Amino acid sequence: MEEDGKKGPEGLALDMANQHGNLKRVSTDETHLNILRHITSSRAPAVINYGASWCSSCSQILPAFLRLSDHFPKLSFVYADIDECPETTNNIRYAPSFHFYRDGEKVDEMIGAGEERLHDRLWLHS
Repeated sequence: MEEDGKKGPEGLALDMANQHGNLKRVSTDETHLNILRHITSSRAPAVINYGASWCSSCSQILPAFLRLSDHFPKLSFVYADIDECPETTNNIRYAPSFHFYRDGEKVDEMIGAGEERLHDRLWLHS
């Protein structure tokens, strides 16, 4: 995961690049746009976790999201804090929200923090 010195929900440090190589962190609108461009121009599957530092459900699911990134190496994992990129995430109404992409298209969405549900969706889209 890319390190930019920021912290995720409940102070969970998101500087785990060495442990979670297929995980990226979005901390600006520009970075979010660049990642979305890459995802939509790629055939590779990806999942974006939209969360917020004030969201308790986001805090609960983020450690599982990090762990699951190790179990699904063919998927690109992205964490985006909606408060850090407000212009490009203004359409996100619920946190956490997970958007799943395949062949450059958004193919699924999951709202809420359920580790088993998230695992099943990741399995389905990997």
